[in-house]
Amino acid sequence: MEPFKNISSIITPLDKVNVDTDQIVPKQFLKLVQKSGFGKFLFFNWRYDEAENKKSDFVLNDSKYDGSKILVSGDNFGCGSSREHAVWALKDYGFSVIIAPSFADIFFSNCFKNGLLPISLDEKTVDILQKETDPISIDLEKQTIKTSTQEIHFDIDSHMRKILLEGLDDIAQTFQYEDKITEFEKNSKIPSVL
Repeated sequence: MEPFKNISSIITPLDKVNVDTDQIVPKQFLKLVQKSGFGKFLFFNWRYDEAENKKSDFVLNDSKYDGSKILVSGDNFGCGSSREHAVWALKDYGFSVIIAPSFADIFFSNCFKNGLLPISLDEKTVDILQKETDPISIDLEKQTIKTSTQEIHFDIDSHMRKILLEGLDDIAQTFQYEDKITEFEKNSKIPSVL
């Protein structure tokens, strides 16, 4: 996992609540075995009609949001099933940050495991951000969001912050204790079952 870098980007506003993981990446696209390649299926049923033509009224199909790294959505983002593919699709599409008033617990945890920063802010602030048209900057180390008119502080668990800043997935975190694990194995006397 790559270390999280400060982000400066326009916002993609997704003014919806209870965005579930089946809408983020529909179940028929869960056949890939690697983490990449899911971006083209992101919000598939909202982005395309039955003939797979782009719907002109969906925000991701508006070219002014091309290259956006920040998605701002409504309450309870990532609810539904616990599929990690939803996070993979958001990352593969190009998002680095998701801002919402709240997140489903498993989705929230999966974000950190895959290098995606979920930021919880109050609904009033989220509403203001969804109307922001200028680029904003997100500094994870300082835990700030800078807009053209204000600086917003956000809270994040210090361990989760470290994971993102250092790019530590579960395996990399375990390797930080390799010496202690080796020492434990050396000193452990496991009785033989035979």
